[in-house]
Amino acid sequence: MDDLLRLDDQLDADQRLIRDTVRSFVSDRVLPHVGDWFEEAVFPARELAPELGALGLLGMHLRGYGCAGTDAVSYGVACRELEAGDSGLRSFVSVQGSLAMFPIWRYGSDEQKEEWLPRMSAGEAIGCFGLTEPDHGSDPANMRTYAKKDGSDWILNGSKMWITNGSIADVAVVWAQTDEGIRGFVVPTSTPGFSAPEIHRKLSLRASVTSSLYFDDVRLPASAALPEVVGLKGPLSCLSEARFGIVWGVVGAARACLESAVEYARTRVQFDKPIGAFQLTQEKLAWMYVGLAQAQLTALHLGRLKDAGDLEPRQISFGKLANVRAALDIARQARSVLGGNGITLEYPVIRHMNNLESVLTYEGTQEIHTLVLGEALTGLAAYR
Repeated sequence: MDDLLRLDDQLDADQRLIRDTVRSFVSDRVLPHVGDWFEEAVFPARELAPELGALGLLGMHLRGYGCAGTDAVSYGVACRELEAGDSGLRSFVSVQGSLAMFPIWRYGSDEQKEEWLPRMSAGEAIGCFGLTEPDHGSDPANMRTYAKKDGSDWILNGSKMWITNGSIADVAVVWAQTDEGIRGFVVPTSTPGFSAPEIHRKLSLRASVTSSLYFDDVRLPASAALPEVVGLKGPLSCLSEARFGIVWGVVGAARACLESAVEYARTRVQFDKPIGAFQLTQEKLAWMYVGLAQAQLTALHLGRLKDAGDLEPRQISFGKLANVRAALDIARQARSVLGGNGITLEYPVIRHMNNLESVLTYEGTQEIHTLVLGEALTGLAAYR
């Protein structure tokens, strides 16, 4: 499909190389199999993680410890191409790099960094991020998971829910209430009292591992706590990193849906001509492309702001709110262009559409990001 606005001409040579490398990986290693993974509700993380690490995609926007140290736009381009394959694939990379590696890299001790980051960047160790709880999703300040001092140790009790990579992780970055405020803990998943049963019967993000986490008197040494942050600043800064990847990633999902719809419209014949020759179909495709291009422009602008050190959380909320909604609208329109074929896994559209229903909710719901923008516009908080 033509890049009518030549938006990728705005990428530099290194960014285009990352685009082409990740796109080739997705084409060769993911697209031939992802429909089956989705149908069977499996994700071969242990198989793919070393390959993703070898490409430099795990923690790619971090520096040192084997990480690639790319700029923000390069990271965004990689997320776009990964999610053109499947949201579950981009989620795996995003959770590994932005939610598990980033807090260790930003707030961890030298020992924590040396122990985990080189293995995680290589895909030899998998991480997860424990913030959301069964009763506290959008309101993490009231989380119930608690870590209490016992001598020099910490005793962790509580639970988390909707945790990507949870049951396959080697390490979990867990956020908990303490007498000092909210703290982050680096928890090896082999620690006694830790369990992570997988959540089944999902109809979205099926090619992704989603789990609950349970902590039953999990004893941790003093060295398990992230030393450089106390309070909600810690987990919220991680979410900003992950949300930036979503702003770019959903553009890939939307592009895959539009490409499928355009190809189908060119070849599906009704009333003796391709359905792409009908004005109603062309109107759908035109507006889908407008939405896609606007989302890409938003992602590129936010990427440049981030590279300049000027990106604010409320700007990320704008991007997440606008781009996910645009991608979901494109997926739904593409489904209508494909008719009955749009609900089968022979085409990528229904898979992307179902996945985007989850992306709409995680890393901040549509409603929360709406309220962030509302407060930015009025100066009045409406969360309670």
